[in-house]
Amino acid sequence: MGFLKTCVLRRNACTAVCFWRRQVVQKPSVRKISTTSPRSTVMPAWVIDKYGSNEVLRFTQNMMIPMIHYPNEVIIKVHAASINPIDVNMRSGYGATALNMKRDPLHIKIKGEEFPLTLGRDVSGVVMECGLDVRYFKPGDEVSHKPKSLTHAQAASLPYVALTAWSAINKIGGLNDKNCTGKRVLILGASGGVGTFAIQVMKAWDAHVTAVCSQDASELVRKLGADDVIDYKSGNMEEQLKYLKPFDFILDSVGGSTETWALNFLKKWSGATYVTLVTPFLLNMDRLGIADGMLQTGVTVGSKTLKHFWQGVHYRWAFFMASGPYLDDIAELVDAGKIQPVIEKTFPFSKVPEAFLKVERGHARGKTVVSVV
Repeated sequence: MGFLKTCVLRRNACTAVCFWRRQVVQKPSVRKISTTSPRSTVMPAWVIDKYGSNEVLRFTQNMMIPMIHYPNEVIIKVHAASINPIDVNMRSGYGATALNMKRDPLHIKIKGEEFPLTLGRDVSGVVMECGLDVRYFKPGDEVSHKPKSLTHAQAASLPYVALTAWSAINKIGGLNDKNCTGKRVLILGASGGVGTFAIQVMKAWDAHVTAVCSQDASELVRKLGADDVIDYKSGNMEEQLKYLKPFDFILDSVGGSTETWALNFLKKWSGATYVTLVTPFLLNMDRLGIADGMLQTGVTVGSKTLKHFWQGVHYRWAFFMASGPYLDDIAELVDAGKIQPVIEKTFPFSKVPEAFLKVERGHARGKTVVSVV
């Protein structure tokens, strides 16, 4: 987690997840690519030199400030960042195979050459420098055109969980503001970052939301708009759910044993859909390698999809999807007052290891944020 980030605006993808709109990218220049000269100064950062437990996090004041390498990049001075469970998992090596493939598609790097590695994906800050092909942003812009109603800390808490939930609900689940009225929705893991966002967007679209969380989070999810709240600690979940009407859509951010029973509570033969965010995709690649891991993943999702299709419901996996247009839609809901960031705790930059431990312990009530500036 560094003080600065290079944000690559390649169509709808960004190395740092932040609020931005689609940027038309011209053919890369082979000459000067930046609006300013390259810097040779250093910055403070939290890095890891190997995968492991929280002790691998190391603070340095001598990380080189990133330079613009392509004319469609911008450099951001980070004001705030948030930590997601995937960041904690990646600290321990989760997804290393896919990460290194993305970093080095030709596989010519030596194992371990990704270090020192800077973790983190959500940021909010100010544009310091732009590549020559960048037209939509300019130095001084708040990254990237964040909702004016939000502070940097609030803005940093939203993009990753918002886009993850949005891809599950809208892109994979097919729900939107025009077809959601009256739909019965069940959200498993409702008090976490994805869950708290999902509740709000489903209520903004006039769905009926049942939220599953622990009793101490029930007040929070009700304030966010949940119509019914089920305490998963108060007894057998299946017994509690069987007294409710079947659901049109289930969003599962818990995984594990929930998959063995949750689909039973969908409306049969009506287009009802179960979407899980807990998949073995990266684990398969870490364990089996890229080719065999992708093959095993395809077999798994295919067999499960077919099995549940014959039982009258749709089974789907969802992942985070970077998208400028989606963030535009989310920003509109934020500025309209229909979505509010849910931040459980904010840590100073000096306490990044404590912030990682907070997320690692689980039982989130919204997001954990790090104040950088």
